[in-house]
Amino acid sequence: MVRRSRRRKLQKVTGLCRLEEGLRVKRSCPSCGPEPGGEEKKRRGKPTSVQLFPPELVDRIISFLPVRDVVSLGQTCHYLHEVCDSEGVWRRMCHRLSPRLRKQGSGVRPWKRAAILNYTKGLYFQAFGGRRRCLSKTVAPVLAHGYRRFLPTKDHIFILDYTGTLFFLKNALVSSTLGQIQWKRACRYVLLCRGAKDFASDPRGDTVYRKYLYVLATREQPEVVGTTHSQSCDCVEVYLQSNGQRVFKMTFHHSMSFKQIVLVGQETQRALLLLTEEGKIYSLVVNETQLDQPRSYTVQLALRKVSRCLPHLRVACMASNQSSTLYITDQGGVYFEVHTPGVYRDLFGTLQAFDSTDQQMPLALSLPAKVLFCALGYNHLGLVDEFGRIFMQGNNRYGQLGTGDKMDRGEPTQVHYPQRPVALWCGLNHSLVLSQGSDFSKELLGCGCGAGGRLPGWPKGSASFVKLHIKVPLCACSLCSTRECLYVLSSHDIEHHPAYRDLPASRVAGTPEPSLGAGAAQDPGGAVARACEQYLSQIHSCPTLQDRMEKMKEVVGWMPLMAAQKDFFWEALDMLQRAAGGVGQGPPTPDS
Repeated sequence: MVRRSRRRKLQKVTGLCRLEEGLRVKRSCPSCGPEPGGEEKKRRGKPTSVQLFPPELVDRIISFLPVRDVVSLGQTCHYLHEVCDSEGVWRRMCHRLSPRLRKQGSGVRPWKRAAILNYTKGLYFQAFGGRRRCLSKTVAPVLAHGYRRFLPTKDHIFILDYTGTLFFLKNALVSSTLGQIQWKRACRYVLLCRGAKDFASDPRGDTVYRKYLYVLATREQPEVVGTTHSQSCDCVEVYLQSNGQRVFKMTFHHSMSFKQIVLVGQETQRALLLLTEEGKIYSLVVNETQLDQPRSYTVQLALRKVSRCLPHLRVACMASNQSSTLYITDQGGVYFEVHTPGVYRDLFGTLQAFDSTDQQMPLALSLPAKVLFCALGYNHLGLVDEFGRIFMQGNNRYGQLGTGDKMDRGEPTQVHYPQRPVALWCGLNHSLVLSQGSDFSKELLGCGCGAGGRLPGWPKGSASFVKLHIKVPLCACSLCSTRECLYVLSSHDIEHHPAYRDLPASRVAGTPEPSLGAGAAQDPGGAVARACEQYLSQIHSCPTLQDRMEKMKEVVGWMPLMAAQKDFFWEALDMLQRAAGGVGQGPPTPDS
């Protein structure tokens, strides 16, 4: 009996040891030995690659994801990048997000561009004097194909999308018991017109003066006797901003095509400046006080003096206020018109070159590089060049130039700014800059007068650019400030890439700018000589004559020349390039 009980205990202990050993084998690594039945389980649980699915099924599945997730998924591998970048996926997403959008936009990838435009569109606003740091978002019109431009008026906010449809959002303004204006979310939107190219209103910063809205649009004209098809002509339509009623219309000849409109002057002598596709500027004068009367007008369209006296210039864009106009050419040159002596004195510090009898005479501003965009206030202006540098000029009584002091500047002065700007705004006595960091985060900076809450977080103002206490949307692209509110427009266009360039080694901050008349005594460090040697080596490395001509044009844009001097060199190089291209083709004709 004793032996039998001992044998049973030994068998029980042996069984437990074997069970423990088996558990050790299962917990061990695969190199210690395969588990019985593991191959079958491995074959049964083998994962299936997404590349084995039909492409139509993968496109269908991905099209139900949000836009942000599709963009993130396309960054995981090459296969998913190709799938997520296909137009079929984005077309289904456009139909799902915007069922009324049946027509894609323009560009290389129209459906992807349309989906991202509609996903990132938004208009944010914040009333001055409030405690909120986050911007409030307005309603988004369902028909809007992204947001391209916006303009706030007294009663509405007008928004132009990328397909030429112009909307206006009706604001709900409620007066509180304390007498302050409270801004609520836009209650509804109304479609104003289609086929719009651009629009403008009174250039003053106060929305009370914006009574009329001028819309540059394209309209189909009825068939003329003797022709079999209709013609599309550009026209300017004038609407009342209060109710959207059209009160005036001007139609131009079908051979003239315009792309931008700005306003200058008082109500009784309102000048409309129209920029053509060829870079020429035409102007006409209307009397706003008589627009709402039921009568016919005859206005004369005349070529502006900047295009008449400088016919070789091709203007790319314009900016205006009540008494001045600024032109930026396609080569980055800047020309200025000032119509009143007071504004001229604030901008240039003197009245020496002001001619009261010829107020349309353009003045060239000297800048070291090409200018990409600008902002024009009442008595100061801001310019942004191709390297992302900001130049300010004009009255600096409240520190609105951001130079760190309150001294006026009679010429463009560079403002030390760490980041590259996305948008620039110049108000009555303050300036705002929307910038983007290296991590693609956006922030809003401002300088100048801070009264009335126009610089949130800085009620006493600042003479240099400081970060405002506002949380900016990730896709913010432009901004606007009025007396009551700050607006930020959100939209991302994949066809619009940043145009900023890196500074050459000879023009990095801290290195003295090379000067044309500087000699060896004025340039002890040899910066001018090194820059010229670098330019010559770049030109010498070009294989053909045409490439050398193009490189020489680029070098002229880098050099710190006046705008008129740059235009002269560019025109001369164009002539030489055309002459070199016609060698061996016979004598040149008078047209060439």
